[in-house]
Amino acid sequence: MAMVMVYQLYKFQILYFYIILFVKPSDFSRCDYLDICGEPEFMEGVEAKYHETAVATGSLVVSACGFDSVPAELGLIFNSRQWVHPAIPNHVRAYVSLESNIRMVGNFGTFESAVLSVANVEKLQELRQSRPRRARPVIAGPAPPKGPLVEHQKKIGLWAVKLPSADSIVVRRTLSTLAENPHGLPGVNESAEQRERREAFWSTVKPAYFGVKIGSKSLLGIFRFMIIGMFIGLLGKISFGRWLLLKFPSIFSLGLFRKKGPSEDEVRSASFKMWFVGHGFSDESLISQEKSKPDMEVITRITGPEIGYSTTSIILVQCALVVLSQRENLVKGGVFTPGVVFGTTDLQQRLQENGISFDIISKSSLPR
Repeated sequence: MAMVMVYQLYKFQILYFYIILFVKPSDFSRCDYLDICGEPEFMEGVEAKYHETAVATGSLVVSACGFDSVPAELGLIFNSRQWVHPAIPNHVRAYVSLESNIRMVGNFGTFESAVLSVANVEKLQELRQSRPRRARPVIAGPAPPKGPLVEHQKKIGLWAVKLPSADSIVVRRTLSTLAENPHGLPGVNESAEQRERREAFWSTVKPAYFGVKIGSKSLLGIFRFMIIGMFIGLLGKISFGRWLLLKFPSIFSLGLFRKKGPSEDEVRSASFKMWFVGHGFSDESLISQEKSKPDMEVITRITGPEIGYSTTSIILVQCALVVLSQRENLVKGGVFTPGVVFGTTDLQQRLQENGISFDIISKSSLPR
């Protein structure tokens, strides 16, 4: 049996906010929980406070089951699996491009989450310092240079600037879990065949340094994102500044967000592209060479409808259906990221059948 909690937002029909799945109404000790939260402090706080309890009760708790951060998780896995031995990735950068035939307007909740994330930075740092260090994945080659503040990615036709989103944090948590469990996490009651499939799948996923940038086809669009970021970064640290930001979102987001949200026409016209540009080595033996640098590039892409109302709803519902239909093959209990839980399932196929595409764009050599 499943209970679905829903919220009515603005003029739209239904946005699935979180889903609770359980075996029977009287047994809340085996309750599974999914949400679309993208706030690192909340997600890591839940892990710190409830992971051991969830393991003991057999409850599966998974946050970020929306645009934050399933496209980033599955996108990195998809790109990583294109590096066939002896090739190996070093770093993958994701570039998010939001597109619309008419005016682009975002969900106010997204703006509010960004503001509150800035307000809670110190609490998040304190939480991390109080917890044991997680295992670090072994990544081929040195960390890539930071690069310029504003980047021009000619191959995908975008200008880009760093996006301080939850995606990178969630991906790092996934890679840490896989570093501790190289073959993934065993299912509640998985068959021998499923175990072999799980182990074979994760053997093809290679860790890489990961970062996310927001892209625009014009420099003007990038400057707009930078100004919004400065407003949130400066004013979000003080209570009066947060009040101003949340009281007048349209002003401080230069019209990108407003309290009443987008119209139905604006949602229908919007879409996204998320490019994954991976750099690595055509042969892992090259890593040991002095001053070696990546000589191979793999570009993949995910595309889909508007991110806040459409894509997020699609992802959350499909994640819930996977839990309902494949619970025996999923980890018994604990607080985990979407990549760890859904990586070996048919979630990617389900998303493709519901309007979210995964494509290989190119594989090429880089100048040395």
